[in-house]
Amino acid sequence: MAAILEVQAIHKSFETGTINENHVLKGLDLTIKEEEFVTIIGGNGAGKSTLLNSIAGSFFVDEGRIFLDGEDVTYKKTAERSKHIGRVFQDPKMGTATRLSIEENLAVAYNRGKRRGLSLGVKEKQRTLFRKRLRQLDLGLENRLKMEVGLLSGGQRQALTLLMATLETPKLLLLDEHTAALDPKTSQMVLELTDKIVQEEKLTAMMITHNMENAIEYGNRLIMLHNGQIVVDVSGVEKKKMTVPDLLELFHKNSGNRVSDDALILG
Repeated sequence: MAAILEVQAIHKSFETGTINENHVLKGLDLTIKEEEFVTIIGGNGAGKSTLLNSIAGSFFVDEGRIFLDGEDVTYKKTAERSKHIGRVFQDPKMGTATRLSIEENLAVAYNRGKRRGLSLGVKEKQRTLFRKRLRQLDLGLENRLKMEVGLLSGGQRQALTLLMATLETPKLLLLDEHTAALDPKTSQMVLELTDKIVQEEKLTAMMITHNMENAIEYGNRLIMLHNGQIVVDVSGVEKKKMTVPDLLELFHKNSGNRVSDDALILG
């Protein structure tokens, strides 16, 4: 499989030169291959969101290089990277426009990165596609295309955001704790839907989660960050057989730190 993402020795600090200087990413290296679904865990300040933000272009890294499908994107802005990167945030409100309808939100996602004409309306061909893709969610949204997104529940809205992020197949899908703001039942629904879409569309994805069991259950590769570096990287059969105690022990072995449960790691 070809490498979709290559992160080479990246460093990122905040408030540099002050007493609050925080060196978050410390020479981190990471390669993700096509169709890998990577779950990412680690404690507060470990560098999880900073890593995803660096990849998405929310800010530039201080040192190192980032390649997306062979192209150096280290100093490309977010808008340029978003043509090839789909993203779902923790807050369901961040991925959609509240006052626009479901079909209008989908049209925005559909046209992202494309040259637009003068017509602002949703074409019937697009509407047919939207209904087809919405049926995959099994939430009945295909029958509510004209409904304002602000009227949807948090789970429905996050499911729609996930669909929007993958409507035009991205080279890389970034999921930044996208179920953390949902209740347990809704969170489970969105996780299962995420897994279904990633598998069916053969996507390459990175998912931050604060739940060790979910990190083990979903995806085909698991990475744990600690102090801005990768301390655990397991995949394949090793990942499938892993339990939470196994993961805690591996964390201790590789980092030199011991904790009694996942809450202490994940904060």
